[in-house]
Amino acid sequence: MNRKDFIKAFIGSAFAFKLGDVFATKAIYFEGMHTLAPLPYANDALEPHIDKMTMEIHHDRHHKAYVDNLNKAIAGTDMEKLSIDQLLSNISKYPVAVRNNGGGHWNHTFFWQIMAPNAGGMPSGKLSDAITATFGGFDKMKEEFGKAATTRFGSGWAWLIVTPDKKLKIVSTANQDNPLMDIATDKGTPILALDVWEHAYYLKYQNKRADYVAAFWNVVNWKKVSENFEAAMK
Repeated sequence: MNRKDFIKAFIGSAFAFKLGDVFATKAIYFEGMHTLAPLPYANDALEPHIDKMTMEIHHDRHHKAYVDNLNKAIAGTDMEKLSIDQLLSNISKYPVAVRNNGGGHWNHTFFWQIMAPNAGGMPSGKLSDAITATFGGFDKMKEEFGKAATTRFGSGWAWLIVTPDKKLKIVSTANQDNPLMDIATDKGTPILALDVWEHAYYLKYQNKRADYVAAFWNVVNWKKVSENFEAAMK
């Protein structure tokens, strides 16, 4: 083999090797099946209440990491065949990496949907009636929800859920756990959530979590929360 033929053969084999890597990566990606959806609004759409940089880091880095690590944790196992809801409903059977990253993926996907630009205000209709009946009014619900968010030690979430007996309840969970998990102390269907991990607010609010919680009410998408409530009540 002359020098020219050797170079051509070397380049060809190198290309084939890299192409094989690409196809292998694609196969793992699609088999893992969990993907990061884009935000339903621009990164700066929730300003001034939640800043652009926080949204970029929160969605593009933190949420993406949960998705990537979840796919790695389930790769090559029967867990690949399960939806995220199926994984969470039996999470006690699966490794801690699936619990942490699966919860992180579900929680954030839900969180983006219950916020919107030019939102806030107050709930209406059946949800408003249920809030009044359960908590004695919207302001009292906000107060109880705020307490759940601000008193959660370390990282976690505050939730407004519909319990299995179709009642509203405010609960909190640690880390990336949620009320859909079979290990949850308070089980139910989430209709509203607030992320109180420091990465959700620290750039703008530093250690003033209460200020972040107060600002959150300005971006709550009550239309979506009401839809969640009516679906959970069926």
